[in-house]
Amino acid sequence: MTNTNNFDTIIVGGSYAGLSAAMALGRSLRHVLLIDSGMPCNERTPHSHNFLTQDGKTPKEISMLAKHQVEKYGTVKFYNGIASSGRKSEDGFEITTNAGDKFNAKKLIFATGIKDMIPDIPGFAACWGISIIHCPYCHGYEYRNQNTAIIANGAKAFHLASLVKNLTDNITILTTEGADFNSEQLDKLNTHGIKIIETKISEFEHKNGHLRNIVFDDTTKISFDAAYAAVPFKQHSDMPVSLGCELTEQGYIKVDDFQKTTIPSIYACGDNSNMMRSIANAVYSGNVTGAVVNRELTSEQF
Repeated sequence: MTNTNNFDTIIVGGSYAGLSAAMALGRSLRHVLLIDSGMPCNERTPHSHNFLTQDGKTPKEISMLAKHQVEKYGTVKFYNGIASSGRKSEDGFEITTNAGDKFNAKKLIFATGIKDMIPDIPGFAACWGISIIHCPYCHGYEYRNQNTAIIANGAKAFHLASLVKNLTDNITILTTEGADFNSEQLDKLNTHGIKIIETKISEFEHKNGHLRNIVFDDTTKISFDAAYAAVPFKQHSDMPVSLGCELTEQGYIKVDDFQKTTIPSIYACGDNSNMMRSIANAVYSGNVTGAVVNRELTSEQF
């Protein structure tokens, strides 16, 4: 690619949401540049579930097929690299990559995802996405009827427990500090036989990412097959904020029902702007974003 190119739309992030937006725009003959580094957040997840026609496929299989299909639309171009900075320009936006290449577009779509903040506990990172999981809809069926831990506290732990209870009767909540439940929640957890352990975790014993035991600071260990963990996150890219996009209290990019951010002509889709972390939802939000951007381009040009 040359150092300067003009496009109708630049999409930053080429996973499921970005590819879905690119397909919608490509089918309307919009000139699109999709910038992606090839490092999706679910890279280590063994299989994807709860997505019709793709249930049980690996995330890589799905993304490779998606990219192959989007590549058929000649007005969509791909750039392998990292979008490092962006600025408002006279006609839209200028994006600079880590290689120093500059690209311009009238509209900007962020499909950049989020980055999980993995706790510094031995074994956690190795198990993350395999047997330490975040979502019962994505992974719960595969661990049905298994001995399951929920690493969370308060309302988050209670909510997860209510969902996981339908998948297994063997649930233990690990708060890692003083439990934060009201009397009504405690009564309900007790009624359903859900145990609570407040001791801090010191290690996750595993084999190739498959959980075996959780070891506690008091040296006791308990065998678990899986653990749900509510970990904090941050935006994978700081560019939306640098361009003025507002975040929600939870840390997601603030968008309206049409995936529009608080900055005109900037849109966001996928995990960076929605707490429903699934491939199906990412594809949906990307498709909506592509249609909305095309409609706005049409309104400006027709």
